[in-house]
Amino acid sequence: MSLFDTSPLTTMSVNQPEDADRPLADRMRPQTLDEYVGQEHILAPGKPLRTQIESGHLTSLILWGPPGSGKTTLASLMAQTSRADFIPFSAVLSGIKEIKAVMADAEKARRMGRRTVLFVDEIHRFNKAQQDAFLPYVERGDVVLIGATTENPSFEVISALLSRTVVYPLQALSTAEIFTVLRRALETPGRGLGHLRLRISDQLLEEIAIASDGDARSALNILELASQAAQDGIIGQEAVADALQRKVLLYDKAGEEHYNLISALHKSVRSSDPDAAIYWLARMLKAGEDRLYLARRLTRIAIEDVGLADPKAVEQAIACMQTVHFLGIPEGDLALVQLTIYLALAPKSDAVYQAFNNVNSLFETSPAFSVPLHLRNAPTDLMKQMDYGKGYQHAHLKENAVTDMPCLPDALVESSFYKPTNRGFEQKLQERMQWLKNMRKKIASTAD
Repeated sequence: MSLFDTSPLTTMSVNQPEDADRPLADRMRPQTLDEYVGQEHILAPGKPLRTQIESGHLTSLILWGPPGSGKTTLASLMAQTSRADFIPFSAVLSGIKEIKAVMADAEKARRMGRRTVLFVDEIHRFNKAQQDAFLPYVERGDVVLIGATTENPSFEVISALLSRTVVYPLQALSTAEIFTVLRRALETPGRGLGHLRLRISDQLLEEIAIASDGDARSALNILELASQAAQDGIIGQEAVADALQRKVLLYDKAGEEHYNLISALHKSVRSSDPDAAIYWLARMLKAGEDRLYLARRLTRIAIEDVGLADPKAVEQAIACMQTVHFLGIPEGDLALVQLTIYLALAPKSDAVYQAFNNVNSLFETSPAFSVPLHLRNAPTDLMKQMDYGKGYQHAHLKENAVTDMPCLPDALVESSFYKPTNRGFEQKLQERMQWLKNMRKKIASTAD
Protein backbone atom coordinates (compact mmCIF):
# COMPACT_ATOMS: atom_id res chain seq x y z
CA MET A 1 0.00 0.00 0.00
CA SER A 2 1.39 3.43 -0.95
CA LEU A 3 2.18 5.82 1.82
CA PHE A 4 0.16 8.38 -0.12
CA ASP A 5 -3.12 6.48 -0.02
CA THR A 6 -5.88 8.57 1.49
CA SER A 7 -6.86 6.01 4.08
CA PRO A 8 -6.77 7.16 7.73
CA LEU A 9 -3.84 4.82 8.32
CA THR A 10 -1.53 6.80 6.09
CA THR A 11 -2.80 10.33 5.57
CA MET A 12 -4.43 12.77 7.97
CA SER A 13 -7.34 14.63 6.47
CA VAL A 14 -8.48 17.91 7.95
CA ASN A 15 -11.98 17.26 6.58
CA GLN A 16 -12.80 13.93 8.17
CA PRO A 17 -16.54 13.21 8.65
CA GLU A 18 -17.93 14.04 12.06
CA ASP A 19 -17.52 11.22 14.54
CA ALA A 20 -18.98 11.54 18.00
CA ASP A 21 -16.60 8.86 19.26
CA ARG A 22 -13.58 11.01 18.50
CA PRO A 23 -12.39 13.21 21.38
CA LEU A 24 -13.66 16.77 21.38
CA ALA A 25 -10.09 18.08 21.09
CA ASP A 26 -9.64 16.16 17.84
CA ARG A 27 -13.04 17.16 16.41
CA MET A 28 -12.39 20.82 17.15
CA ARG A 29 -9.06 21.02 15.34
CA PRO A 30 -9.09 24.25 13.32
CA GLN A 31 -9.85 23.62 9.63
CA THR A 32 -8.58 26.99 8.40
CA LEU A 33 -5.97 29.48 9.52
CA ASP A 34 -8.77 31.85 10.49
CA GLU A 35 -9.97 29.29 13.06
CA TYR A 36 -6.49 28.86 14.47
CA VAL A 37 -6.12 30.54 17.88
CA GLY A 38 -2.86 31.92 19.23
CA GLN A 39 0.73 32.24 17.97
CA GLU A 40 0.15 35.77 16.68
CA HIS A 41 3.88 36.41 16.91
CA ILE A 42 4.42 34.13 13.88
CA LEU A 43 0.96 33.94 12.28
CA ALA A 44 -0.36 37.50 12.35
CA PRO A 45 -0.92 39.03 8.87
CA GLY A 46 2.39 40.00 7.36
CA LYS A 47 4.47 37.71 9.58
CA PRO A 48 6.96 35.52 7.65
CA LEU A 49 5.33 32.17 8.42
CA ARG A 50 1.82 33.46 7.63
CA THR A 51 3.08 34.83 4.31
CA GLN A 52 4.82 31.55 3.52
CA ILE A 53 1.70 29.52 4.25
CA GLU A 54 -0.62 31.77 2.23
CA SER A 55 1.74 31.78 -0.74
CA GLY A 56 2.04 27.99 -0.65
CA HIS A 57 5.83 28.18 -0.81
CA LEU A 58 6.72 26.01 2.15
CA THR A 59 10.21 25.33 3.43
CA SER A 60 11.35 22.80 5.99
CA LEU A 61 10.90 23.99 9.54
CA ILE A 62 10.67 22.95 13.16
CA LEU A 63 7.78 23.92 15.42
CA TRP A 64 9.01 24.13 19.00
CA GLY A 65 6.46 24.60 21.73
CA PRO A 66 4.71 23.12 24.77
CA PRO A 67 1.97 20.46 24.54
CA GLY A 68 -1.36 21.69 23.23
CA SER A 69 0.06 24.81 21.56
CA GLY A 70 -1.11 23.72 18.09
CA LYS A 71 1.96 22.20 16.42
CA THR A 72 0.20 19.27 14.72
CA THR A 73 -2.77 21.40 13.64
CA LEU A 74 -0.52 24.10 12.20
CA ALA A 75 1.47 21.54 10.21
CA SER A 76 -1.75 20.06 8.82
CA LEU A 77 -3.08 23.48 7.83
CA MET A 78 0.20 24.29 6.10
CA ALA A 79 -0.07 21.12 4.00
CA GLN A 80 -3.74 21.80 3.22
CA THR A 81 -3.10 25.37 2.12
CA SER A 82 -0.24 24.33 -0.17
CA ARG A 83 -2.25 21.37 -1.56
CA ALA A 84 0.52 18.97 -0.60
CA ASP A 85 0.27 15.38 0.59
CA PHE A 86 0.44 15.36 4.37
CA ILE A 87 2.21 12.39 5.93
CA PRO A 88 2.19 12.22 9.74
CA PHE A 89 5.17 10.36 11.10
CA SER A 90 5.79 9.45 14.73
CA ALA A 91 9.34 9.43 16.06
CA VAL A 92 8.14 7.13 18.82
CA LEU A 93 6.89 4.39 16.49
CA SER A 94 9.23 4.67 13.49
CA GLY A 95 12.82 3.90 12.62
CA ILE A 96 15.25 4.27 9.69
CA LYS A 97 13.46 1.56 7.67
CA GLU A 98 10.20 3.50 7.81
CA ILE A 99 12.01 6.77 7.05
CA LYS A 100 13.53 5.33 3.87
CA ALA A 101 10.18 3.92 2.75
CA VAL A 102 8.49 7.29 3.19
CA MET A 103 11.31 9.10 1.42
CA ALA A 104 11.26 6.73 -1.53
CA ASP A 105 7.56 7.41 -2.09
CA ALA A 106 8.10 11.15 -1.60
CA GLU A 107 10.80 11.15 -4.27
CA LYS A 108 8.43 9.41 -6.73
CA ALA A 109 5.69 11.91 -5.91
CA ARG A 110 8.01 14.84 -6.60
CA ARG A 111 8.81 13.45 -10.03
CA MET A 112 5.07 13.34 -10.70
CA GLY A 113 4.73 16.96 -9.66
CA ARG A 114 3.23 16.34 -6.22
CA ARG A 115 4.63 17.86 -3.06
CA THR A 116 4.94 16.05 0.24
CA VAL A 117 4.81 17.57 3.68
CA LEU A 118 6.32 15.10 6.13
CA PHE A 119 5.23 15.92 9.66
CA VAL A 120 7.51 14.33 12.27
CA ASP A 121 5.99 14.47 15.72
CA GLU A 122 8.41 14.42 18.67
CA ILE A 123 11.40 14.72 16.34
CA HIS A 124 13.66 15.05 19.38
CA ARG A 125 13.13 11.33 20.03
CA PHE A 126 15.03 10.40 16.86
CA ASN A 127 18.70 9.61 17.42
CA LYS A 128 21.50 11.15 15.33
CA ALA A 129 21.51 8.37 12.72
CA GLN A 130 17.76 8.63 12.24
CA GLN A 131 17.90 12.41 11.91
CA ASP A 132 20.79 12.08 9.46
CA ALA A 133 18.57 9.94 7.22
CA PHE A 134 16.37 12.98 6.47
CA LEU A 135 19.19 15.22 5.24
CA PRO A 136 19.56 14.25 1.54
CA TYR A 137 15.81 14.30 0.96
CA VAL A 138 15.39 17.67 2.64
CA GLU A 139 18.29 19.09 0.62
CA ARG A 140 16.88 17.83 -2.70
CA GLY A 141 13.42 19.09 -1.85
CA ASP A 142 11.83 15.64 -2.01
CA VAL A 143 9.97 16.55 1.16
CA VAL A 144 9.09 19.59 3.17
CA LEU A 145 10.01 18.45 6.65
CA ILE A 146 8.00 19.86 9.53
CA GLY A 147 9.30 18.66 12.85
CA ALA A 148 7.46 19.17 16.12
CA THR A 149 9.14 19.11 19.49
CA THR A 150 8.54 20.14 23.07
CA GLU A 151 12.29 20.17 23.71
CA ASN A 152 14.82 22.86 22.81
CA PRO A 153 15.97 22.02 19.24
CA SER A 154 19.42 23.43 20.03
CA PHE A 155 20.00 20.42 22.27
CA GLU A 156 17.85 17.74 20.63
CA VAL A 157 18.15 18.24 16.85
CA ILE A 158 21.45 17.68 15.04
CA SER A 159 23.17 20.82 13.76
CA ALA A 160 23.12 19.63 10.14
CA LEU A 161 19.32 19.39 10.20
CA LEU A 162 18.96 22.64 12.13
CA SER A 163 20.96 24.48 9.46
CA ARG A 164 18.50 23.29 6.81
CA THR A 165 15.37 24.30 8.70
CA VAL A 166 13.86 27.38 10.31
CA VAL A 167 12.84 27.06 13.96
CA TYR A 168 9.53 28.68 14.92
CA PRO A 169 8.88 28.82 18.67
CA LEU A 170 5.25 28.38 19.71
CA GLN A 171 3.99 29.72 23.00
CA ALA A 172 1.56 28.26 25.49
CA LEU A 173 -1.84 29.76 24.83
CA SER A 174 -2.95 32.56 27.11
CA THR A 175 -5.96 32.16 29.39
CA ALA A 176 -7.96 34.42 27.07
CA GLU A 177 -7.02 32.32 24.03
CA ILE A 178 -7.97 29.09 25.80
CA PHE A 179 -11.24 30.73 26.83
CA THR A 180 -11.93 31.47 23.14
CA VAL A 181 -11.23 27.85 22.20
CA LEU A 182 -13.59 26.59 24.91
CA ARG A 183 -16.37 29.02 24.03
CA ARG A 184 -16.10 28.03 20.36
CA ALA A 185 -16.34 24.32 21.27
CA LEU A 186 -19.50 25.01 23.29
CA GLU A 187 -21.14 26.97 20.49
CA THR A 188 -20.10 24.87 17.46
CA PRO A 189 -22.68 22.22 16.50
CA GLY A 190 -21.62 18.88 15.00
CA ARG A 191 -17.90 19.08 15.59
CA GLY A 192 -18.33 20.69 18.99
CA LEU A 193 -20.97 20.67 21.72
CA GLY A 194 -23.26 23.33 20.27
CA HIS A 195 -26.08 20.88 19.51
CA LEU A 196 -26.29 20.07 23.25
CA ARG A 197 -27.08 23.72 24.10
CA LEU A 198 -24.99 23.54 27.27
CA ARG A 199 -24.61 26.49 29.60
CA ILE A 200 -21.65 27.33 31.81
CA SER A 201 -20.65 30.52 33.58
CA ASP A 202 -17.71 32.54 32.27
CA GLN A 203 -16.11 32.13 35.69
CA LEU A 204 -16.09 28.32 35.44
CA LEU A 205 -14.94 28.45 31.85
CA GLU A 206 -12.06 30.67 32.91
CA GLU A 207 -11.27 28.24 35.72
CA ILE A 208 -10.87 25.48 33.14
CA ALA A 209 -8.73 27.77 30.99
CA ILE A 210 -6.43 28.57 33.90
CA ALA A 211 -6.18 24.91 34.94
CA SER A 212 -5.07 23.87 31.46
CA ASP A 213 -1.83 25.88 31.73
CA GLY A 214 -1.94 27.02 28.10
CA ASP A 215 -2.69 23.53 26.71
CA ALA A 216 -5.73 23.70 24.40
CA ARG A 217 -6.01 19.92 24.17
CA SER A 218 -6.08 19.59 27.94
CA ALA A 219 -8.69 22.35 28.23
CA LEU A 220 -11.00 20.68 25.70
CA ASN A 221 -10.60 17.31 27.40
CA ILE A 222 -11.62 18.88 30.73
CA LEU A 223 -14.60 20.58 29.11
CA GLU A 224 -15.70 17.33 27.50
CA LEU A 225 -15.56 15.50 30.82
CA ALA A 226 -17.46 18.29 32.55
CA SER A 227 -20.13 18.30 29.83
CA GLN A 228 -20.82 14.64 30.44
CA ALA A 229 -21.71 15.49 34.04
CA ALA A 230 -23.97 18.43 33.15
CA GLN A 231 -27.32 18.61 34.95
CA ASP A 232 -30.30 19.93 32.98
CA GLY A 233 -27.97 21.40 30.39
CA ILE A 234 -25.92 23.31 32.96
CA ILE A 235 -22.24 22.61 33.61
CA GLY A 236 -21.88 23.54 37.25
CA GLN A 237 -19.10 23.88 39.80
CA GLU A 238 -19.23 20.23 40.86
CA ALA A 239 -18.97 18.96 37.28
CA VAL A 240 -15.96 21.18 36.62
CA ALA A 241 -14.30 20.20 39.91
CA ASP A 242 -14.74 16.50 39.12
CA ALA A 243 -13.32 16.99 35.64
CA LEU A 244 -10.34 18.93 36.88
CA GLN A 245 -9.42 16.39 39.55
CA ARG A 246 -5.85 17.61 39.90
CA LYS A 247 -4.15 20.35 37.99
CA VAL A 248 -1.01 18.96 36.35
CA LEU A 249 1.69 21.55 35.76
CA LEU A 250 3.85 21.46 32.66
CA TYR A 251 7.11 19.98 33.83
CA ASP A 252 9.73 17.53 32.64
CA LYS A 253 12.42 16.75 35.17
CA ALA A 254 14.78 15.76 32.35
CA GLY A 255 13.83 18.54 29.97
CA GLU A 256 14.22 22.25 29.41
CA GLU A 257 11.35 23.34 31.68
CA HIS A 258 13.20 21.78 34.62
CA TYR A 259 16.21 23.99 33.94
CA ASN A 260 14.05 27.04 33.26
CA LEU A 261 12.37 26.75 36.66
CA ILE A 262 15.50 26.06 38.68
CA SER A 263 17.16 28.99 36.89
CA ALA A 264 14.22 31.23 37.83
CA LEU A 265 14.43 30.07 41.45
CA HIS A 266 18.19 30.64 41.65
CA LYS A 267 18.04 34.09 40.05
CA SER A 268 15.09 35.18 42.20
CA VAL A 269 17.02 34.29 45.37
CA ARG A 270 20.11 36.05 44.03
CA SER A 271 17.96 39.11 43.34
CA SER A 272 16.66 39.09 46.95
CA ASP A 273 13.04 38.58 45.84
CA PRO A 274 11.48 36.13 48.33
CA ASP A 275 8.01 36.22 46.75
CA ALA A 276 9.29 35.25 43.31
CA ALA A 277 11.63 32.66 44.84
CA ILE A 278 8.91 30.80 46.72
CA TYR A 279 6.64 30.96 43.65
CA TRP A 280 9.19 29.14 41.51
CA LEU A 281 9.98 26.76 44.38
CA ALA A 282 6.29 25.94 44.80
CA ARG A 283 5.98 25.31 41.06
CA MET A 284 8.72 22.70 41.26
CA LEU A 285 7.33 21.13 44.42
CA LYS A 286 3.86 20.91 42.89
CA ALA A 287 5.29 19.22 39.80
CA GLY A 288 6.97 16.54 41.93
CA GLU A 289 10.59 17.66 41.84
CA ASP A 290 13.06 15.64 43.93
CA ARG A 291 13.21 17.42 47.30
CA LEU A 292 16.84 16.53 47.93
CA TYR A 293 17.76 17.96 44.54
CA LEU A 294 16.19 21.24 45.62
CA ALA A 295 18.01 21.09 48.95
CA ARG A 296 21.31 20.60 47.11
CA ARG A 297 20.64 23.51 44.77
CA LEU A 298 19.71 25.80 47.66
CA THR A 299 22.91 24.77 49.45
CA ARG A 300 24.87 25.76 46.37
CA ILE A 301 23.08 29.14 46.36
CA ALA A 302 23.99 29.59 50.03
CA ILE A 303 27.65 29.22 49.07
CA GLU A 304 27.72 30.89 45.66
CA ASP A 305 25.44 33.87 46.19
CA VAL A 306 25.35 34.48 49.95
CA GLY A 307 28.77 33.22 50.89
CA LEU A 308 30.55 34.86 53.77
CA ALA A 309 28.16 37.80 53.77
CA ASP A 310 26.17 35.44 56.02
CA PRO A 311 28.20 32.36 57.07
CA LYS A 312 25.11 30.91 58.75
CA ALA A 313 23.46 30.44 55.34
CA VAL A 314 25.34 27.18 54.76
CA GLU A 315 24.39 25.99 58.26
CA GLN A 316 20.75 26.72 57.48
CA ALA A 317 21.04 24.90 54.14
CA ILE A 318 22.54 21.75 55.67
CA ALA A 319 19.93 21.79 58.44
CA CYS A 320 17.24 22.08 55.77
CA MET A 321 18.66 19.13 53.84
CA GLN A 322 18.60 16.97 56.97
CA THR A 323 15.08 18.13 57.82
CA VAL A 324 13.81 17.28 54.33
CA HIS A 325 15.42 13.85 54.55
CA PHE A 326 14.05 13.27 58.06
CA LEU A 327 10.48 14.52 57.57
CA GLY A 328 9.86 13.66 53.93
CA ILE A 329 6.84 14.91 51.97
CA PRO A 330 4.91 17.11 52.63
CA GLU A 331 6.23 18.24 56.03
CA GLY A 332 9.77 18.72 54.76
CA ASP A 333 8.59 21.08 52.04
CA LEU A 334 8.17 23.85 54.60
CA ALA A 335 11.85 23.58 55.44
CA LEU A 336 12.65 24.26 51.76
CA VAL A 337 10.32 27.26 51.77
CA GLN A 338 11.90 28.59 54.98
CA LEU A 339 15.42 28.22 53.59
CA THR A 340 14.43 29.86 50.30
CA ILE A 341 13.07 32.90 52.12
CA TYR A 342 16.15 33.05 54.39
CA LEU A 343 18.53 32.97 51.42
CA ALA A 344 16.50 35.52 49.47
CA LEU A 345 16.64 37.99 52.36
CA ALA A 346 20.26 37.33 53.34
CA PRO A 347 23.00 39.80 52.34
CA LYS A 348 24.59 38.73 49.07
CA SER A 349 28.19 38.17 48.10
CA ASP A 350 29.81 36.05 45.41
CA ALA A 351 33.31 36.97 46.63
CA VAL A 352 34.09 33.35 47.58
CA TYR A 353 32.93 32.17 44.15
CA GLN A 354 34.97 34.87 42.42
CA ALA A 355 38.05 34.12 44.53
CA PHE A 356 37.98 30.52 43.34
CA ASN A 357 37.51 31.67 39.74
CA ASN A 358 40.41 34.09 40.08
CA VAL A 359 42.77 31.34 41.23
CA ASN A 360 41.60 28.95 38.51
CA SER A 361 42.13 31.64 35.87
CA LEU A 362 45.68 32.06 37.09
CA PHE A 363 46.41 28.39 36.42
CA GLU A 364 45.56 28.93 32.76
CA THR A 365 48.14 31.71 32.30
CA SER A 366 51.02 30.88 34.64
CA PRO A 367 53.20 27.89 35.50
CA ALA A 368 52.72 25.81 38.62
CA PHE A 369 55.08 27.63 40.97
CA SER A 370 57.04 25.61 43.49
CA VAL A 371 56.12 25.70 47.17
CA PRO A 372 58.50 28.12 48.97
CA LEU A 373 61.14 26.28 50.99
CA HIS A 374 60.03 27.74 54.32
CA LEU A 375 56.53 26.23 53.87
CA ARG A 376 57.72 22.74 53.01
CA ASN A 377 57.53 19.85 55.43
CA ALA A 378 60.90 18.46 56.55
CA PRO A 379 60.40 14.97 58.05
CA THR A 380 63.92 13.73 57.12
CA ASP A 381 67.46 14.99 57.77
CA LEU A 382 68.11 15.26 54.04
CA MET A 383 65.16 17.61 53.63
CA LYS A 384 66.39 19.71 56.53
CA GLN A 385 69.83 19.88 54.90
CA MET A 386 68.11 21.16 51.75
CA ASP A 387 66.57 24.00 53.85
CA TYR A 388 63.06 22.58 53.81
CA GLY A 389 61.15 24.46 56.49
CA LYS A 390 63.96 26.94 57.11
CA GLY A 391 62.65 30.35 58.12
CA TYR A 392 59.15 29.13 58.91
CA GLN A 393 57.38 31.29 61.49
CA HIS A 394 54.80 29.57 63.70
CA ALA A 395 51.92 32.03 64.03
CA HIS A 396 50.79 30.78 67.45
CA LEU A 397 54.13 31.75 68.92
CA LYS A 398 53.79 35.33 67.73
CA GLU A 399 51.85 38.23 69.20
CA ASN A 400 48.25 38.25 67.95
CA ALA A 401 49.15 35.07 65.99
CA VAL A 402 50.34 37.24 63.09
CA THR A 403 53.61 37.00 61.14
CA ASP A 404 54.98 38.82 58.10
CA MET A 405 55.98 35.52 56.48
CA PRO A 406 54.84 35.33 52.79
CA CYS A 407 52.88 32.18 51.99
CA LEU A 408 52.54 32.61 48.24
CA PRO A 409 55.31 31.88 45.70
CA ASP A 410 57.57 34.90 45.13
CA ALA A 411 56.03 35.59 41.72
CA LEU A 412 52.57 35.88 43.27
CA VAL A 413 53.37 37.54 46.54
CA GLU A 414 51.40 40.70 45.65
CA SER A 415 48.37 38.79 44.35
CA SER A 416 44.92 39.18 45.89
CA PHE A 417 42.23 36.62 45.06
CA TYR A 418 39.58 37.05 47.75
CA LYS A 419 38.04 40.50 47.73
CA PRO A 420 35.25 40.73 50.30
CA THR A 421 32.33 43.06 49.80
CA ASN A 422 31.11 45.57 52.36
CA ARG A 423 27.82 43.65 52.77
CA GLY A 424 26.80 41.67 55.82
CA PHE A 425 29.48 39.79 57.72
CA GLU A 426 31.97 40.35 54.90
CA GLN A 427 32.29 43.96 56.01
CA LYS A 428 33.88 42.66 59.21
CA LEU A 429 36.08 40.32 57.17
CA GLN A 430 37.18 43.25 55.06
CA GLU A 431 38.12 45.14 58.21
CA ARG A 432 39.97 42.07 59.50
CA MET A 433 41.96 41.74 56.28
CA GLN A 434 42.95 45.39 56.42
CA TRP A 435 44.02 45.01 60.05
CA LEU A 436 46.18 41.96 59.18
CA LYS A 437 47.76 43.88 56.32
CA ASN A 438 48.65 46.76 58.65
CA MET A 439 50.02 44.39 61.28
CA ARG A 440 52.31 42.67 58.75
CA LYS A 441 53.63 46.02 57.60
CA LYS A 442 54.30 46.97 61.22
CA ILE A 443 56.12 43.69 61.92
CA ALA A 444 58.20 44.06 58.77
CA SER A 445 59.17 47.64 59.63
CA THR A 446 60.15 46.62 63.17
CA ALA A 447 62.34 43.82 61.82
CA ASP A 448 64.11 46.29 59.51
